[in-house]
Amino acid sequence: MEALSERQKLILTLVIHEYIRTAAPVGSNHLVTHYHLDFSPATVRNELQALTEMGYLRQPHTSAGRVPSDEGYRYFVGRLLQQSDMPSSTQRTITHQFYQMRHDTDQWMRLAASVLASQSRAASMVTAPHPEQVLYKHVELIATRGRQVLMVLVMLGGEIRQRLLTLSEPVSQEQLSAAADRLNALLQGKDTLAIQALSLPLDALEQAILDWVVDEMARADALPSGEVYLDGLTNVVGEPEFSDSEEARRTLRLLEERTLLNDLLTRSTVLTDAPVGGVQVLIGGEGSYDELRRCSVVLARYGAPGLAMGTLGVLGPMRMPYGRAISTVRFLAGLLSELVADTLVE
Repeated sequence: MEALSERQKLILTLVIHEYIRTAAPVGSNHLVTHYHLDFSPATVRNELQALTEMGYLRQPHTSAGRVPSDEGYRYFVGRLLQQSDMPSSTQRTITHQFYQMRHDTDQWMRLAASVLASQSRAASMVTAPHPEQVLYKHVELIATRGRQVLMVLVMLGGEIRQRLLTLSEPVSQEQLSAAADRLNALLQGKDTLAIQALSLPLDALEQAILDWVVDEMARADALPSGEVYLDGLTNVVGEPEFSDSEEARRTLRLLEERTLLNDLLTRSTVLTDAPVGGVQVLIGGEGSYDELRRCSVVLARYGAPGLAMGTLGVLGPMRMPYGRAISTVRFLAGLLSELVADTLVE
């Protein structure tokens, strides 16, 4: 596309800011009056027409003002949007909330989804940190009632699997703890294949637990990502762009169908080479996701490279406040990366 003059960049920026604020087409008289511009409505009108011909704006109706096109949003995000950070006081408050629930990955994910949704005023998506290679950390065995035992498997990176096992006869908590200690000493830091290759003299209880551990680790190895946490869906479906029920259903389908969502969060080309904490913006589906043709997604990877990684982001209409969304996603990606790294080191 053609290079823009400084005046055209200013007018494109103002149109996008106004459209984000009002969801209504923006006209030349409004821009001149509202922003006290030094040039006339006729000059602005000519620039709006030029920006439309270049593909950065579009005119929904002949007599209406202009609205940004997909390319207009891309140009704005890529070249005109000034980077901003979340206010320091907000950062401190959020950080304190996370460190109050230290070592509880599930609570981290729920809080991250809630913070992303409330701060960006969009729908949020967070995947739990998933090991690039599943490694055993420890197992806990807890006597519950009768012959039932709660087995809790923790993998490096924080992923947790649990199951109730019914034994052929009751076993004391002391016996269960001894079995867990023995397995933890033998399996610590090993991957699924290494555990399967072991030949160990185990009793019946230890063998039953080992079989379950191998099965759960193999399942975790096969998953493309950790569990997905969602929040703030009402922030999206309540926007004017989704007053058409079909468009709302299309967006809901993306968020509810985990295959599509996992593809977006783990295999999207915008994240393939992205550094940890690097924010990527997907506008209008970028030709790959028809369900997102009226949406934008702001995504970032977080975690400890080589150990465990996750993805977080927000989804909203293309008319989203990009500065707020990007700063929120960037901050949360950095904070979760610190938490994951601290957990893996300890």
